[in-house]
Order: sequence, then structure tokens, then C-alpha cells
Amino acid sequence: MGIEVNFEGKIALITGASSGLGARFAKVLAQAGAQVVLASRRIDRLKELRAEIEAEGGAAHVVALDVTDYSSIKSAIAHAETEAGPIDILINNSGVSTTQRLVDVTPDDYAYVMDTNQRGAFFVAQEAAKRMIARHKGDSRKQHRIINIASVAGLRVLPQIGIYCMSKAAVVHMTKAMAVEWGKYGINVNAICPGYIATEINEEYFETEQGQKLIEMLPRKRVGAPEDLDGLLLLLAAEESRFLNGAIVTADDGMSVQ
Repeated sequence: MGIEVNFEGKIALITGASSGLGARFAKVLAQAGAQVVLASRRIDRLKELRAEIEAEGGAAHVVALDVTDYSSIKSAIAHAETEAGPIDILINNSGVSTTQRLVDVTPDDYAYVMDTNQRGAFFVAQEAAKRMIARHKGDSRKQHRIINIASVAGLRVLPQIGIYCMSKAAVVHMTKAMAVEWGKYGINVNAICPGYIATEINEEYFETEQGQKLIEMLPRKRVGAPEDLDGLLLLLAAEESRFLNGAIVTADDGMSVQ
């Protein structure tokens, strides 16, 4: 028996959708039939992405969101549901990093990473979950999905990005806590931990001598592409994944098992 993933009638909110993995996630879900709500601070880029999705026959909406601002989170999710409808799927993707030794981290560096990667991710998920829980209480057949984008760096410490590693480790544990507490309301909460993925943000780095040395240390001496996460994204977002809850799924080409 074949399984065809179809998200017709589903509303998916993607944070950090203006570039990189977030933009790819939005395109993939739209191609699978979901109405996607694109959220980030870079509205001009979101509008460009919306035009691309619509040109391919998809449906997309744009909302301004700063995940470091609690009032922005609340207003963005309210706007998303007013614009598109009740959110069925949240892709909690916003993330930033700095590169330095731990002894050189300043309070501003620490707040920059933690406020986006951990605090912001938590309150985005919380605000979406409040609405999902309310709908489930009205109709217990309702299923919802929250997919937190963590990182292999949340499972093992990588050099020069210690604060980022700490923030993503918090996202991993946050995912498990949410799965335990919200599972009874039909909300499946899982996390994807990508390894090194080439996007427009880091492509130039991987061409440098230092970047090439890093690639040589990887199991298959290659980095991934955003489309390498397509199948995993669709699996975790689909209703067929109803028995997956609290899963921390690593997609790193074997890096973490070396």
C-alpha cells in the first residue's frame, strides 16, 4: 500500500522563512498542498518567496515576526491565523550563531544567540500550542505538528560555536518536554538535528581553505543540501507520523556516529 503525502487544507507556519532552510521548508510544504505562512523580520525577502511559491501554483502569506520580541510573537501568530486560518503545522526554524571561543563571549553575544534559538523558539511554540490545545478541546480528532529545528550541534559540542551548541541542546530537551506535556492534546512535537547544510549563508565558507578542511573531516567528505531534509520534513509534518512524538531525528550524513 502506497502512502501519498498531501497537505491540502493544512496551514503551516514557518519561522525564519526568509532564507536558507526556512525558505526551502516553505517551498516543500507549499508544493505538497499546504497554505504556508512565511514569518521573519525580512519582509521584502518574504514577499519575494511568496511570489516564487505562487508562481509555482502554491498559496503563501507573509507576516512580520521578531522571535526575540514576545509581543511580536503573539501578534504574528494572531495575524497568521486571521490571514490563513488555524495553524496545523509549526516549523520552528529561526536561528542565529556567533563564532568565538567561550572566553570571548560577551553578554550581548550570549543574549543574541539564546534569545533567538531558545527563548524565541519556546515562546513561538507556546503561543501556537495554546491555540492548538484550545481547538483540540473542541474537537479531539484534531492533529497538530510542531517541528523544532535543532542541530547536530545540540547533540555534540563543535569548536568555536559553544553558545550555539548550548542553545540547540536546550531546543532538544525543550522538544521532549513539549512532547510529554502536549501529546495528550493531539500535538506531536519532534525535532530535526541537521548536520552541515550548504545554504546561501555559508556557501562561501565551504569554498575557503578552512571550509574545505572541515569537509575533509566529514564521514563522506561532503556537506548536505537543503533538499536533503525534504523527506524528513514531510514525514514529521504528515498525519501518518502520529506515533512519532518527542523524536530527535539526526540528519547529518553519519557525522555524529564517527
